[in-house]
Amino acid sequence: MENALIIGDSGGIGAAVAARLRADGGVVTGLSRSRDGFDVTDEGSVRSALSALEGPFDLIFVATGALEIDGAEPEKTLKAVDAKGLMDQYLLNAIGPVMVLKHARHLLPRGRPAVFAVLSARVGSIGDNRLGGWYSYRAAKAGVNQLIHTASVELARTHRHLACVCLHPGTVETGFTEKYANRYPTVTADHAAERLVAVCRGVSAEDTGKFLDYSGREIPW
Repeated sequence: MENALIIGDSGGIGAAVAARLRADGGVVTGLSRSRDGFDVTDEGSVRSALSALEGPFDLIFVATGALEIDGAEPEKTLKAVDAKGLMDQYLLNAIGPVMVLKHARHLLPRGRPAVFAVLSARVGSIGDNRLGGWYSYRAAKAGVNQLIHTASVELARTHRHLACVCLHPGTVETGFTEKYANRYPTVTADHAAERLVAVCRGVSAEDTGKFLDYSGREIPW
């Protein structure tokens, strides 16, 4: 993947993916909110930034997202669910990535293989949900899975060599998971990036629309 665009390259996973690709000789363009003012929750910001870029990119990797927004922690019970928390999570973790895909179509090649990858999470799997809780975050990740899968069906008609995939990175040692990482086995951001890049290099158009973990295994919807 010689030419990549990383959305959210100043975050833990995004920065590590960018570093991994550069170490392998790739050319990486990055966009982030903290450095560039790129805001996935604002369609105007997404449109403006992406329309200014020239492609094509072999890989567009969306690494944005948050587990807590404005201090709202993952809900442990139904009584903790509120409308604003649900909407904030959906806007950032589901709507944001699909807005990137909407406005990045001109950056994706039509005549050769390419990958559009979005960070999702295993907790977004409805079939794998046996613990409950985390209502807003689960719903947002289930939402982004559906949105990207649906877009993959449409784009397969115009970009026959494109793989649109949602990826579960595992529990990664970043500020994103710091308060919750002690409950699960963790990996470093560099290790996660190595595994995620390997998955992106291993997928093809036959995998478009899939929800995959860090080893390339499919996760139930």
